[in-house]
Amino acid sequence: MARTRSLFEVIGPVMIGPSSSHTAGAVRLGLLTRAVFGDQPARALIELHGSFASTGHGHGTDLALVAGLLGLSPADERIRTSLEEASRAGLEIVLVESDLGEVHPNTARITVSDSAGRTTVVQGSSIGGADVVLTRIDGFDVVITGELPVLIVEHMDQPGVIASVSAVLAEHGVNIASMEVSREMRGAKALMVIETDQVVHTDAVEAVGHAKAVTAVRTVPAV
Repeated sequence: MARTRSLFEVIGPVMIGPSSSHTAGAVRLGLLTRAVFGDQPARALIELHGSFASTGHGHGTDLALVAGLLGLSPADERIRTSLEEASRAGLEIVLVESDLGEVHPNTARITVSDSAGRTTVVQGSSIGGADVVLTRIDGFDVVITGELPVLIVEHMDQPGVIASVSAVLAEHGVNIASMEVSREMRGAKALMVIETDQVVHTDAVEAVGHAKAVTAVRTVPAV
C-alpha cells in the first residue's frame, strides 16, 4: 500500500526562499542554536562548510542562520535584512568558510557567546526540505531534529543517573520519546539528550536539576 503524503511534503514549508535546505533549514539551525544557548547571544562565529560555503551566500544561508539566531521564523520577511537586524540587536556576527571534515555538505558550526563570556558551540546540518539535525553540542555527539521538545541534561557519568532522571520525568507525567547519552570518558562529564512527547514544565525541569549527579539542565522547544 502506498504511503499517504502530507501536504507539507507536496508543497514544502512556509518560508522565505529560495531554498528549503539552504534557507528555511538554515533558519531552523539558527533557532535551535539560540534555544540550546538559552538566550540571544551577543556574538556568533558562523563557520560554513561544503555547499553552505560554496553556494550559501547566493541562497541566503548566511542571512538565514543569523535570522534564526535572532529568533525569526523561516517565513519572516526580515530574513533578507537579518544582518542589519543583528546590528540593531547588538549581535556581532563573524562569517567564515571552514572545512569541518566528513560531514553533510550543508553543515554549519556556530559558536555563540554572551557579554559575560559564556560560550556554546553547536554543529548541525540542513538535510533537505527544511529538515535539520544538530550533531554536536560543546564536543558531545547528539541527534536533535527540532521536531520534538528536548531536555538537555549535563551530568557526571555515574551509575544510576539515567534512572534517576527518568524517574523524575515519570513522576511529572513526562513521556520520553527517545534518549541518548554521550560522555567525555568513563566517570567524567556526560550529556543526556531526551526528546519528550510534551513540553517539560518548570517544576519538572527544576526537579531534574536536583537529581543525582546532574550539574545543569536546558530545555529546547520544537522549532
